[in-house]
Amino acid sequence: MKQRRRRLSEYAPEELEDLEREEWLDSLDSVVAESGEARGSSLIEALHKHAEMMGVRVPSTVTTPYINTIPKEAEPEFPGDFALERRITRMIRWNAMAMVVRANRLASGIGGHISTYTSAAVLYEVAFNHFLRGRDHSCGGDLVFFQGHASPGIYARAFLEGRISERQLENFRRELADGGGLSSYPHPWLMPNFWEVPTVSMGLGPIMAIYQARFKHYLQDRGLKPPDDSKVWCFLGDGEMDEPESLGAITLAAREQLDNLIFVINCNLQRLDGPVRGNGKIIQELEAAFRGAGWNVIKVIWGRRWDKLLEKDTGGLLVKRMGEVVDGEYQRYKATGPQCVREDFFGAYPELAEMVRDMTDEEIWKLNRGGLDTFKVFSAYKAATEHRGAPTVILAKTIKGYGMGEAGEGKNITHQQKKLNEEELRAFRDRFDIPINDEKIADAPFYRPADDSEEIRYLRERRKILGGYLPSRRVTASALPPLPDAAFTEFQHGSDGRNVATTMALVRVMTKLIRDPQLGKYIVPIIPDEARTFGMESLFREIGIYSHVGQLYEPVDAESLLYYREAKEGQLLEEGITEAGSMSSFIAAGTAYANHAVPTIPFFLFYSMFGFQRIGDLIWAAADMRCRGFLVGATAGRTTLAGEGLQHQDGQSQLLAYPVPTLRAYDPAFAYEIAVIVHDGIRRMYYDGEECFYYLTVENEPYPQPAMPDGVHDGIVRGLYRFRPSPLKKPVAQAQLLGSGAIMNEVIQAATLLESYGVAADLWSVTSYKALHQNALDVDRWNLLHPAEPASTPYVTECLGKTEGVVVAASDYVKALPESIARWSGRPWVSLGTDGFGRSETRNALRDFFEVDARHIAFATLSALAREGAIPIKIVEQAAKKLAIDPHRTNPITM
Repeated sequence: MKQRRRRLSEYAPEELEDLEREEWLDSLDSVVAESGEARGSSLIEALHKHAEMMGVRVPSTVTTPYINTIPKEAEPEFPGDFALERRITRMIRWNAMAMVVRANRLASGIGGHISTYTSAAVLYEVAFNHFLRGRDHSCGGDLVFFQGHASPGIYARAFLEGRISERQLENFRRELADGGGLSSYPHPWLMPNFWEVPTVSMGLGPIMAIYQARFKHYLQDRGLKPPDDSKVWCFLGDGEMDEPESLGAITLAAREQLDNLIFVINCNLQRLDGPVRGNGKIIQELEAAFRGAGWNVIKVIWGRRWDKLLEKDTGGLLVKRMGEVVDGEYQRYKATGPQCVREDFFGAYPELAEMVRDMTDEEIWKLNRGGLDTFKVFSAYKAATEHRGAPTVILAKTIKGYGMGEAGEGKNITHQQKKLNEEELRAFRDRFDIPINDEKIADAPFYRPADDSEEIRYLRERRKILGGYLPSRRVTASALPPLPDAAFTEFQHGSDGRNVATTMALVRVMTKLIRDPQLGKYIVPIIPDEARTFGMESLFREIGIYSHVGQLYEPVDAESLLYYREAKEGQLLEEGITEAGSMSSFIAAGTAYANHAVPTIPFFLFYSMFGFQRIGDLIWAAADMRCRGFLVGATAGRTTLAGEGLQHQDGQSQLLAYPVPTLRAYDPAFAYEIAVIVHDGIRRMYYDGEECFYYLTVENEPYPQPAMPDGVHDGIVRGLYRFRPSPLKKPVAQAQLLGSGAIMNEVIQAATLLESYGVAADLWSVTSYKALHQNALDVDRWNLLHPAEPASTPYVTECLGKTEGVVVAASDYVKALPESIARWSGRPWVSLGTDGFGRSETRNALRDFFEVDARHIAFATLSALAREGAIPIKIVEQAAKKLAIDPHRTNPITM
């Protein structure tokens, strides 16, 4: 050993460093050669840990070199007919392009996208021909999130399959045209037998895909669906990954070991206006994010034509140059030409210039990118589908606008390119060898070979082997048995004077459903880390919190009755502090009747303020997907959540629910109303098959729950019923008071105050302003279209039109909510609401501030009656003093 040291001392420092490096590398080569890659990896990991223990700074390894993850020698044999598949892909490219070009000729500005699919065609076609499984496959089929901007390519393939007609292609983005058309993007509501999931509100696809994959595990772990090898595929664009939701849940996917999930990110290096990372490298950035989150990352950067050059690169200089060039430069190369690649890319180092000296410009130009190479993509997909223990992301490098040439290939304008002139069409045809002659080329005709052609037979045979066509939406779940009316009888009797919040009543209703022998297993409670706030902690022990791995620890409250119990068969989805993730679970559960033939019934409870204004885009997507279930805005209303203040106090969600067409919105005041609404909702959605979902607002304010009056069931469902007529005999005037939610109690008190002034006030409970508003609009439309028929009457008019006196409607929401039905009441109308920002205060102080307490309701009624001449103005002036009403106070909306 001493002799070796003396010999080493004779070396110069830089020579010694080279010698040491060579010895280390030789040792690793020997280990791998004799014991395999796994042993080499284990040795490096041990060395890494040892170095850290010694305090040696170890370089970050969140990214790997800018080359393919799967080396050439590890690639599997391609099983398909490459020549046939290439011809099919070219046909689809042409038809997808022609569809957009023709649509914009017929209706200028109709829009559409050519460049996204041209870059992703190989990514889709390899998947369609070899990996994506339809519903008739033994696994039950894969769920696929298609990139929305690539929809022309999906339509073009369906056209070759014979599932979409030429007329429909002609009517792309013109769904109301004769013969039927095609929606712009994936929309299950518009094409319910075709699209399964909407994806073009960018960023929603990734997070919904993650929770869909997790929900597959949930169904299997709970025994609601047998285990299978089906996958969730999500095709994305690199620019889309800037959306917070795109990366917001990737750690959950790794934590939950979702090896049934595959992301395919088309890294064409461009978003809408220019490069995604002009000064950086998006593939390396995404690799770091996903590897750091625990995903299996597969990079598909370079195509086969680079293989020989990489084999020559024994010193790693080519790989070094690949890593040096930023994405903006890679985009410029493809937009400029082969001479630029030769001079700028290879010319940066004399050794690289020499490496390609004998290559022609054409050969250099054909050095292809991995995402455009069938063989490289197949290798990546095969590795992804076989990986176990973690989700996989494939980062595939392509060229935006591939094949468009001067019309936009690799250029900043390519995303907005909708039209091609005759010369550009001819160049596109020639590049992809489409058999259309020059006389017809200007018309951009669609091309489809005969049914008995080699291409069509191959395409159909591949889909038959893989279990049928995709996308394809089917509803095969059986209807659930109707709940008997007696299921919720207890809520009809009230609380016998006990104070019960409507949140607690809702939880009680849900608990009864969970215990139902027929429906119980289908109930899916979902909460974003607020179970104790909503009084749901009893469910921890009763049904357990779902965890794919069970509970690997002893909870600190294990000795308590309501301990925190996680279980593999757990029923409750406790999602943590993520409304977007919870809503994605709601969508997965609410669409399981179509996607998994399992009619699960989700109840998603959340702070109402963090619903529509925070995750409204996901709620809209749920409607598009024909989702079913119950959204529950808890701690709702501007004044019921004492102390929390501006950010937490909701006075607008009921109004924000109006635009969602399939959403039925209710603001119940009493437990029996909740029971009726939930009962009716389950019947509609899961027995009658109505494709709608519900929004209920409930509060944490405790008060006695009254018994259910006779004959009000229909009114509760329709949105309005008379809770109690006035007991006052021979009044000086009459009024109709409308209340909803917790403000109903203030309305009841206001009626008592009015009696002291001789005013008889009938009490009405408004369970759904939206239902009343929609009914009135429907009736108005019918009357407008049938002028010769006797006019129909809106339900709100039926209820209030024949009553006497003014109507005063008070709610814990903005005044626009009751105003939405005012014109159909047939009576003078006053709306009271909570317009303005919330405050940190007590309930009483908040209701005084927003002028929705009993005093202000009573005063508003007297003031309205005086204006109508029903009572003397003197009574109002006296009431203002007695009720301490300040007429000069500042409007709360401005404060």
